[in-house]
Amino acid sequence: MPSFVAKCLDCDAHTPYHPLTKSCPECGSEWLEACYDLDAGKSWGTTFADRPDSLWRYRELLPLQNPSVYPSIGEGWTPLFPAHQLGMLLGLPNLYIKDERQNPTGSFKDRQAAVTVAALLEHNINEAVICSTGNVAIAFSAAFARAGLKLWAFITSLVPPEKMHEVAICGSQVIKVTGTYDQAKKLAAQFSSERGLYLDRGVRSITALESMKTIAFEIAEQLAKLQLFSNAETKRRGTWSSPDWYIQAVSGAIGPLGVLKGFQEMYAAGLVDNIPALACIQTTGCAPMAMAWDSGLDVADPVLSPKTHITTLSTGDPGRAYTLLRQRMLEAGSGTIDSVSDEDAFHALSLVAKMEGLSIEPAAAVAFAGLIKLTRQGVIQSDDVIVINCSGHTMPVESRLLGPSWSKDVSVDDFALPDYPREGIVAALTRIDQAQMRNVLIIDDQVDARRLIRRLLEAQGTFLVEEAESGPIALQLVKQSIPDLIILDLMMPEMDGFALLDRLRAQMPTRDIPIVVVTAKELTKSEWKRLNGHIERLMTKGDFFVDELIEEIEEALRQER
Repeated sequence: MPSFVAKCLDCDAHTPYHPLTKSCPECGSEWLEACYDLDAGKSWGTTFADRPDSLWRYRELLPLQNPSVYPSIGEGWTPLFPAHQLGMLLGLPNLYIKDERQNPTGSFKDRQAAVTVAALLEHNINEAVICSTGNVAIAFSAAFARAGLKLWAFITSLVPPEKMHEVAICGSQVIKVTGTYDQAKKLAAQFSSERGLYLDRGVRSITALESMKTIAFEIAEQLAKLQLFSNAETKRRGTWSSPDWYIQAVSGAIGPLGVLKGFQEMYAAGLVDNIPALACIQTTGCAPMAMAWDSGLDVADPVLSPKTHITTLSTGDPGRAYTLLRQRMLEAGSGTIDSVSDEDAFHALSLVAKMEGLSIEPAAAVAFAGLIKLTRQGVIQSDDVIVINCSGHTMPVESRLLGPSWSKDVSVDDFALPDYPREGIVAALTRIDQAQMRNVLIIDDQVDARRLIRRLLEAQGTFLVEEAESGPIALQLVKQSIPDLIILDLMMPEMDGFALLDRLRAQMPTRDIPIVVVTAKELTKSEWKRLNGHIERLMTKGDFFVDELIEEIEEALRQER
């Protein structure tokens, strides 16, 4: 097992690691980092492959001597899978999701808790203090319960009661602080100091930061195993593969800093060929890092009163963590720190659920909203390989996402048995709100494109959708029933969209059907002329989002009325 030491980031002094060591014995700096012997790195790729699927498969690169002391229940090795529908919508065919919801308590913080508790057990430390906005407290409470240790959890009053209950049910001592997260951290630090207890200090705690490297290790190994690089596979010199972009929501920066360190260590060991660009996303109501990055500052000005509903991202004063993150991102030569609104995040949360079937926490939705923003700005390119961290599950589901029409009501009492046949109830279900439903015909020869648009429309709950894979089939369907609106692709074999449009506009009653063109074709001047005055809107595939499509359809239907 490779040796490691605690290295001071200010004076470069090396010292043996101990969890209760808070500062460098030489200069007093509180910024220590684990440093490993990476000489044997190239053999690790094959060594790790024969181990169980958990974060402990990478034990040589964790600050532990005996990880087996921790009663693990499978932390880490979460799935990595392609986001087919979301990627198609955004024009990103190489978009992948790292699903950290699959950790034991539903977030990536289980990694931090597991490695920390293992280190405490190694050093016979039986009691500790943490401060949290939710996920850390839940993860640590579960891990401490499994290990038989005592935990004091300082939690701000803004944390949802459901999360507080989950912490308490594991036996942790919950201290609810009426104040900001930064104020709660100061109270926790004072409490731990007075009692001589271990305090998890986030990015300044070696075990916490090192645990996040395992996300990078898993991504690189999983990308290689899945052979996601079709033509780059033969060009890869390293054992594993790195994406072009890694995207994560950020509060205190522990996740991105740890992931970046993981990729840097793999690169130094020859396991990967590149270090991905990081996109760190904050919410605009608490975005000290994004504002400092945008202004080119090395130090972030604190946000004293965070204004966001996403409490897990409410670190108003990142301190030196931002400075270190900025420094390492600039050294890597790429990446960005940006922000999105709560509204954009909740929209992204809904979109991911509808497109990929994932119920994600608002903090994870911030990362997806950042992906959408950077894609629209052209920062992320269509041929980039992107991995986005789905950091946690939404428990319970965010009620603010559901509008008044999220369900349809039907009363069994209206069809009292046995006087009314059973089939009448089923028939009632088929008639629900049909008077308000609008009929849309999607015409596209690509089945994936049809399925995507159909999914977008049906998720609204106000559209009845039919599909046609060609112009002739579309004409047959239109003869049988006139749709309220047509969504048309231009590039189709046998009869292209232009020819079909001419046929529809040449006769009654199809001449007045509103038509929205959705196509990947770059139009010539003559083609634009053919469409002028005959369609309501032209939208480019991969260059629009759900709200825009729905708005255009609803506007076209309003004009029809």
